[in-house]
Amino acid sequence: MSGKSKRYTPEFKEQAARKVVDNSLPIAQVARELGVNDTTLGFWVKDYRKKLAGQPLPQDMPDAERIREMERRNRELEMENVFLKKAAAYFAREHR
Repeated sequence: MSGKSKRYTPEFKEQAARKVVDNSLPIAQVARELGVNDTTLGFWVKDYRKKLAGQPLPQDMPDAERIREMERRNRELEMENVFLKKAAAYFAREHR
């Protein structure tokens, strides 16, 4: 195994992540097609989704895709909420 890691352009990373997100494809499948480590692509997808999360959904997006994206955003917000509740409880206990 070589010690050098590949460098990818920001454009390549975004295109790869967009391929996963826009087409609802598995990360592993797209990673194989592009010759990229699936964990690496997973990080790119996560970053891309964070970038998209702050933006409104396009009006021309098909309803099924729009619902799927809204459900994904909702799940993500619910997980963040659970984490914040646990963190608040932890720090409240520690403060006493």
